Amino acid sequence: MALSVDVQGITKVFGSFRAVSDVSFQIPAGSIFGFLGPNGAGKSTTIRMLLGIIQPTEGDGTVLGYDIIRESEKIKMNVGYMSQKFSLYEDLTVYENLDFFCGIFELTGKAKKDRIDFLISLTKLDGYEDKLTYNLPQGVRQRLALATALINDPKLVFLDEPTGGVDPALRRYFWDIIADLSKQGRTVMVTSHYMDEVERCDNICFIYGGKLIAKGTPSQLKANYIQGEIYSFETENRLNALSALQELSWVKNPFPAGRAVRFLVDKGGFREDEMKQHLAAVSVKDVNIRKTSPTLEDVFISLVINTRS
Repeated sequence: MALSVDVQGITKVFGSFRAVSDVSFQIPAGSIFGFLGPNGAGKSTTIRMLLGIIQPTEGDGTVLGYDIIRESEKIKMNVGYMSQKFSLYEDLTVYENLDFFCGIFELTGKAKKDRIDFLISLTKLDGYEDKLTYNLPQGVRQRLALATALINDPKLVFLDEPTGGVDPALRRYFWDIIADLSKQGRTVMVTSHYMDEVERCDNICFIYGGKLIAKGTPSQLKANYIQGEIYSFETENRLNALSALQELSWVKNPFPAGRAVRFLVDKGGFREDEMKQHLAAVSVKDVNIRKTSPTLEDVFISLVINTRS
């Protein structure tokens, strides 16, 4: 199996702070790899080590066969990177930003024009070419950042929170592009807060407190870390509902999810009448409690709670 990324025991220490601790994983070529965790978990620091922007304090690895310590410049020229923080030149137009990045990768003449035209079409930037980047709406800025990450037609693309702050329609479009890149044999490593998005990943790693706490396919993670049955109901009074559920010893991991409240119980352990009595006592009435399929968000909540306990 060809690997795009292979890292073993990478660690990054800043002074007395251990940002990433003994992280190891592999990413098969042509796959979509989800790297998930809350803010401050170590996702961006790990990506920066893979890119050769910073060197690991301990550990080693390769990206596209290049050593992350000794061959960082080769890595930078052969991968694409969309950072979590918008980092393009705001005093340049959309076209000027694309032209600038073409210069970095030594694209000139017809090759440059064809690449820019293709990326403008791919990321739906038509009509924005002469607009100053500073004045662009958030969704358009994200599309431009994605376009610049693909300038060099990379075999491996790092996307750090690519859909942060954009509407659901654009989120879906971004993931359609990610799926197409994978079909073309490109490898994509993506971080995201949206668990529904990463259901489309081939493999996933969860990182928390700088440490990997789980890895596997979406189906493997659900099978391995959801030991019981998931139930859900909608209510306008989620705080009271969560408080009532926490008083029931047989209810595990209750948490809010949009307008709903989700929770875990042991298989066969659901007691509907008892739960509805507790909910009614805090003015949460007439709820439709239903058994539902586990999601990656359920997995993450369970992992974090087990890690803390």
